[in-house]
Amino acid sequence: MRHGPSRGGPRPANDSQWTLEGRQDARRLAPGLPPLPSGTHVPSLWPMLRALLGRWRSSLRLLRPAHVEADRAKISVSQLGHRYGNKVVALKDVDLNVRSGEFVCLLGPSGCGKSTLLYALAGQVKPTGGAVSIDGRRITGPGPDRLLMFQEAALFPWLSVRGNVTFALAARGVPRKERRARAEQYIRRVQLQGFEDALPHQLSGGMKMRASLARALSVDPAVLLMDEPFGSLDAQTRIHMQEFLQSIWMRTHKTVVFVTHDVHEALMLGTRVVLMAPRPGRIVRDLEVHLPMPRHPDDAALMEMVRHVQGLLREVEQGSKPPEPPPVRVPPRPSPPTVHSVTESVRGP
Repeated sequence: MRHGPSRGGPRPANDSQWTLEGRQDARRLAPGLPPLPSGTHVPSLWPMLRALLGRWRSSLRLLRPAHVEADRAKISVSQLGHRYGNKVVALKDVDLNVRSGEFVCLLGPSGCGKSTLLYALAGQVKPTGGAVSIDGRRITGPGPDRLLMFQEAALFPWLSVRGNVTFALAARGVPRKERRARAEQYIRRVQLQGFEDALPHQLSGGMKMRASLARALSVDPAVLLMDEPFGSLDAQTRIHMQEFLQSIWMRTHKTVVFVTHDVHEALMLGTRVVLMAPRPGRIVRDLEVHLPMPRHPDDAALMEMVRHVQGLLREVEQGSKPPEPPPVRVPPRPSPPTVHSVTESVRGP
C-alpha cells in the first residue's frame, strides 16, 4: 500500500516527487542508510517534523519567563545565601518573588538547595546571607502564617484522624466548641468521611497524607510549604494525590511552595516552575505554566512540556559538572636489562 502525505502537508505533484522528497529526508536524518531500491515509495518526513515542531512551539507558549516585582509579592527572597558548618554552599544569591495564590514548584536535582530554601521560608533555617520576608515582614523563625508538610504524614499515632486535626486547632487557639465541627469540615474536604475515628496505622499511605493535609488546611495558614509530600507513595497513589491536591488548590487558591525532583509532578501542579542548579544552589529558570487547570496526567500538552523541561534540566546538570582533570601522562617504564647488555657493560668498550 502506498503511503501519502499527512492531511495538513502539501501534496507532491506526482509519485516520483514524493519518492524523491522521502529519500532526501531519510538521507538527511540518517546518512548511513543504504540506498533504497528504485521505485520504493518513502513518505516525506516533513509533515511529521512540522507536527513535532508545532507541538514544541506550543509547549514554549505554555511556558513563559516569570517576572514578579518585589512590591507585588507575598513572599520575597532577596540575595539569599546559606553555607553549612561543613563549608558546603547550599544557596548562593537566590532571588525569588511569589505572588499571593500562586502554586510554585521548586524543581531540580538532589543537592541544589530546594529543601534549604523551603526551610528558610519556614523559619527552620537561618540563612547566612540575604533576606526572606512575607507580606513585607522579615522571617526570623517559625510562625503561624506558615505551615510545613514533610514527606511523612507525621500524624500522632495514638490520636485518631479527628484527634490529629483537633490537636492542631487547639494549638492555634481555636475555641473548644468550634474544633470538632471545623475538623469534620476539613476531613470531609479531603474525602475521609467515615474514617474520623481511625488511627494512623489503620490508614493507607494516601489516606495518611490526606489526613495530614486536612490538619494543615484546617489551621488556615497564609502559606503552605510542602517538601516532597508524595515522595514515599506508590506511583498510582501519587497521581491520585496530585489530582486531589490540584482540586483543593483550585478551590482555595492557597499560596503554596512545593519541593519536588519530579518534572511531571511540578508541571501537573504548579502555576510556576522554578528550576534550580547545584554547586552552589541557585535559580537558573523561573517559568510560568499557562496550561489551564484541571490538568490530566496524560495530557499531550503536559507531556510536551515535560520533555522540554527535562531537556532544560539536562543542560543544567551538564553545566554544573566540574570539568574533568586532564589525563596524567605516565612515562613508560624502562625495560629491564637483558643478560647480554649486562655482560657488555661489565666488559666495557
